[in-house]
Amino acid sequence: MENNSLAKNLTYQRKLKGYSQEDLSEKTNVAVRTIQRIEKGDTNPHLQTIKLLAAALEIEVEDLLELENPKTENLQKKWLLLLHGTPILGLVLPLCNILFPLFLWIHKREDNPIYEMHGRSVINFQITMTFLFILSFIALVTIEGLGFFFFVAVIPFTIIVTAFNIVLAINSQKCYYPLAIPFLKNKRNRNSKNLGIVLAFGLIGLMGCNSSISQDISRLSETTIAKDSLDSKIEQLMSDAQVHGMAVSVFNGDTTTYQKTFGYKDFKNKLPLTDSTNIYGASFSKAVFAVLVMKLVEEGIINLDTPLESYLPKKIYGYEPLTRWHDNFSDLASDTLYHKITARMCLAHTTGFPNWRWFEADKKLKVKFEPGSRYQYSGEGMVYLQVVLEKILNKNLESLAEEHIFKPLGMKNSGYQWYERFEKDFAYGHSSSGELYHKDTDNEPRGPSTLETTASDYTQFLEAVLRGELISKASWAALFTPQIRIRSTRQFGPLSNEETTRYDAIQLSYGLGWGLFKTPYGFGAFKEGHGDGFQHYSVIFPQVGKGIMIMTNSDNGEGIFKELLEVALGDTYTPWEWENYMPYNQK
Repeated sequence: MENNSLAKNLTYQRKLKGYSQEDLSEKTNVAVRTIQRIEKGDTNPHLQTIKLLAAALEIEVEDLLELENPKTENLQKKWLLLLHGTPILGLVLPLCNILFPLFLWIHKREDNPIYEMHGRSVINFQITMTFLFILSFIALVTIEGLGFFFFVAVIPFTIIVTAFNIVLAINSQKCYYPLAIPFLKNKRNRNSKNLGIVLAFGLIGLMGCNSSISQDISRLSETTIAKDSLDSKIEQLMSDAQVHGMAVSVFNGDTTTYQKTFGYKDFKNKLPLTDSTNIYGASFSKAVFAVLVMKLVEEGIINLDTPLESYLPKKIYGYEPLTRWHDNFSDLASDTLYHKITARMCLAHTTGFPNWRWFEADKKLKVKFEPGSRYQYSGEGMVYLQVVLEKILNKNLESLAEEHIFKPLGMKNSGYQWYERFEKDFAYGHSSSGELYHKDTDNEPRGPSTLETTASDYTQFLEAVLRGELISKASWAALFTPQIRIRSTRQFGPLSNEETTRYDAIQLSYGLGWGLFKTPYGFGAFKEGHGDGFQHYSVIFPQVGKGIMIMTNSDNGEGIFKELLEVALGDTYTPWEWENYMPYNQK
């Protein structure tokens, strides 16, 4: 892009709207200093920054950028084809599987973040495969039988993965290279010395195994943190805040780059928490349920905007309850609004139902405002959608989730109900003082609240979300499209009824089953989980393939979320005050 043209366009559009640089900064969360540098032509801003500025000015990105070449998209696909396709030349020219994409990457990585990410992924994979090929050759002459199998498997595997990624990159601008060792980290500010090291990696094929790089986690802010440093920070935070057990997974490039558990599943008896320990998922349930619903929408079972009442042969309050309480809708017999509720409203928390009926003074279920008109977090809304689906399909929630989510993803230790197999390894919830809560094992399956899972299983689920698996691209786009803007001061409590403009800069909204906010790195999609002794948080940034999952079995867990998000992921955008994640050292 031309610095001067962008500078002139931004200055013109800003003044046309009557905004000062400070006004524009407030609306976009882009620093005043950054805006000043852009308008002077001193910097080439990230495309996401330009998008934020364009949105605040209510103009198209093209009004700020002069796109000189109308075939930019075609050229981009050609470069992606070259990056992913040239390693095939390594079959006839030794080391060219590394050298060709390396030179292309050095030449194009500054032009577009996509080239930088894809090139780095290709080079990491090809170096790894070259290393494995040499090991397989050694195995061929030293290990009878198995060595031959290893030797003949490496090249076909490399070719298949390369071909797969050529198609994937051209069609969706994504890539996936299994087994790749991250020799090159995601850091744009490389000097000539760094480039010399990179060239050395390519020239010698397998001399680039830098252990400190392989131990680094790439954050949103284009900085990194070593895994052992993150270990130490988590241990320090848990000790200071008295968090009894925690599981953390960090995602880079749509895959898990860090996964570890800390502390205890039973603090009293000092039994360690592991990634296979069953943990009560609380409202993490809702994210899984939302994906399940979209799968059923794709199958034509329901439409997001058809009133749910219309799918049933009789009124919902006319059915005999089959559970202890959650499918009892007799309170709605005199309600005049519930018949307007759609699946979209249930997933976006705009039904008008309370969170749970037992929080009401009279303990009765009711629609408290016009459905679709505003946001109010509601487990009852999702239960209503679940019950309608169960009656339409004559299948229970557990069997639907097993068929469409758990089995396809290999989530073998997850369920919306308790199973005997969970007994051998499960986590107790802990009060703030460390006392154990009674473990509920008799919950009836409810889409918004009863998920039992493990750190390993839920990490697999979030990986699938980042990769856009299970449902179509259009369905993922719908899940992560804002349905309702949120302007409440807090998510829960008395302040949930007070309005504020504090979160307008990040466009705090709710999609379908996920909360959303804007950042310079694309939107963040978040989902919390909160129950007695269990406090969880996950946030992903699909446009850059990054995210984090935090699961704790302690009432003190939320007190360290803000600092952990900043340290592990560089996430300073999560609306932590709105979610009442008050730091433990500020209480």
